[in-house]
Amino acid sequence: MNTLPVIAAVDGSDDSLRALDWALDAARRRGTALRVVHVRQYAPWVRPDVLVAGPPDLDEDPVLEQVRAHLASVADRPVMEYLGLEGAPAAMVPELGSAAQLLVLGSRGRGGFASLLLGSNGMAAARDAECPVVIVPRPGREVHGDDVPAEPGPRVVVGLQVDGPDEATLDFAFAEAALRGARLQVVAAYAWPLQSWAAPGELVPMMIDQDAVENETRTLAEGFLAPHRKNHPDVRADAHAMPGDAAGLLVAASKDAELVVVGRHRRRLLAPVRMMGSVTQAVLLHAASPVAVVPPTPGEG
Repeated sequence: MNTLPVIAAVDGSDDSLRALDWALDAARRRGTALRVVHVRQYAPWVRPDVLVAGPPDLDEDPVLEQVRAHLASVADRPVMEYLGLEGAPAAMVPELGSAAQLLVLGSRGRGGFASLLLGSNGMAAARDAECPVVIVPRPGREVHGDDVPAEPGPRVVVGLQVDGPDEATLDFAFAEAALRGARLQVVAAYAWPLQSWAAPGELVPMMIDQDAVENETRTLAEGFLAPHRKNHPDVRADAHAMPGDAAGLLVAASKDAELVVVGRHRRRLLAPVRMMGSVTQAVLLHAASPVAVVPPTPGEG
């Protein structure tokens, strides 16, 4: 059993309070503590009579006081912990993941530009944190496309890349669906139409039957899902093999979903630093539901 807390990083913005509410529910479901952390970025300050550089008094943190007031009337709260830190939030917030089973942030904070869909702290945490990171978007995001069939009821969505499945991502998605009593909607995208190079600068369609590609994709997906179904027999997992762009399909499936789960990115030989794949970034920027970004299994990422 994971005894680490769920951590909500707050900054006093409406976005972070929505993330706090999501984190509160997540801590309840996991039966663990909720740790609320505010990282204040301070500048050197000067007293009139003497030059002093240093942080303000962390015992007086108006953001944490705001959080306490926000949660004062909430019944059945988990064990609550409050922590004030000072430093650069984009650097310190990802480090919180080393002591959390889940790190939760709003999509934007007080310091972001209004035109940005995802703030720098959220992007840094999703890319660098050692634990899964959930980004909670602002309400009212519109998504287009209804290509992924969705039945009524609670639903968790996960992307599956059949030519390189991420077991940590699948494991997290199944566990989250179990916690929520939700169906798991597995989206396995495949490129169509397939094309090959006939001559320099010339692409021609490949003579392959689409049904065969779809059936092969579905067969591979079912094989990767089998051990996870065995570990979570109460979770109904529906595999959808679909043509098109993985990011677009996942964003479309995010409408009315409780959560979309994506893998971060495996480290490549020529790119040894942590990074996020283009699908993950697109889903973070455009999904209507909260998005969980799962780091690879230690040793793989």
